[in-house]
Amino acid sequence: MRSKLWASVAVLSLAIGFAGCADSGSNSNSGNGNGAANGNSNGSTPAADGEKLTVAYVTNGITSFWRVAEKGCEAAAKDLNVNVEVSMPPDGVGDQKRMIEELLTKGVDGMAVSPIDPDNQTALLNTAAENTNLITHDSDAPESKRLAYIGMDNYTAGRMCGQLVKEAMPDGGSVMIFVGRLGQLNARLRRQGVIDELLDRAPDPSRYDEPGKVLGEGGKYVVLDTRTDQFDFAKAKADAQDAISKYPDLGCMVGLFAYNPPKILQAVEEAGKLGEIKIVGFDEEAGTLQGIVDGHIHGTTVQNPYMYGYESVRILTKLAQGDKSVLPEGGFMDIPARNIRKDNVGEFWAELKKLTGEAEEKPAPEAENTEQPENIKEAPEKEEAEPAPAK
Repeated sequence: MRSKLWASVAVLSLAIGFAGCADSGSNSNSGNGNGAANGNSNGSTPAADGEKLTVAYVTNGITSFWRVAEKGCEAAAKDLNVNVEVSMPPDGVGDQKRMIEELLTKGVDGMAVSPIDPDNQTALLNTAAENTNLITHDSDAPESKRLAYIGMDNYTAGRMCGQLVKEAMPDGGSVMIFVGRLGQLNARLRRQGVIDELLDRAPDPSRYDEPGKVLGEGGKYVVLDTRTDQFDFAKAKADAQDAISKYPDLGCMVGLFAYNPPKILQAVEEAGKLGEIKIVGFDEEAGTLQGIVDGHIHGTTVQNPYMYGYESVRILTKLAQGDKSVLPEGGFMDIPARNIRKDNVGEFWAELKKLTGEAEEKPAPEAENTEQPENIKEAPEKEEAEPAPAK
């Protein structure tokens, strides 16, 4: 299966992308057997003979993006004959901390984490690194003792998203940016990449423009503001509605987390401004892809969450087995982003369905997939509730 998967990814150059929930979060265990004993290469003992290794994959929330990553985790666990526990915190940094601590208490053989607030989670992550093999995925914590980061260059991907804005609005205009939260390093870099591309600045990932300021006034593209919703999907839509009302001449709305573009699309459609306000997105939410098919969304910059999951489990398994050669050079495994437009969305969506095990079928109407960031499957029960506002 492994070689078949890589062949599929190589042929189509996939870079699939996403950023709801039960009260206690989502925690799944894939694989058969009793799991691992307390141990790894960081000072404790490996799983006993006859026992499977157990590795953990911790996300930063519950969205369809992470359901795709979960599929990758499950595929790797099957290929490598290990157990994987996928934990999805519903309510932000506190829940993520609890889940990490619980996994450390269980004694997993390795852990991959997408840090919600890396600047304030360094101590927690270092504790994890002292007790198991720790890597980060999707969003990095470079100041921690993690062994590697698996993901894309978020600043570069942000500039790619900015290029889509230029295509959608070649004569220039005003732009609003929407994102879940800016505490995450990936969100900050992604947003800055969009801004720098629109303002034709030289690349500088260390640059940071504080939100709340109008950027590029008098230039071809003007970034009016950035709205954050803290993963509150109702607020995400309300923010989009407010921007449409506040800025009558708004030219383009950019959603940087998986659920943002479908919420923006809802707001634009309800305001009767389809085609008038351009929409550019990030990740491969089903509502976003359907919006591209329908011509209402210009394009989206996608990641590859399936491979984030697969590679995380593969690397953690090899590390637990004592193979450090699996670590990428420089500590960064780059899984590049890709821009999806109307001319390639069909091929991309079909391949996404293959990777996630979905039957081929005609894309559902966009409205069926925009109430929440859902997996491209027909609505799993655990995704029906919307999360609490303070995620």
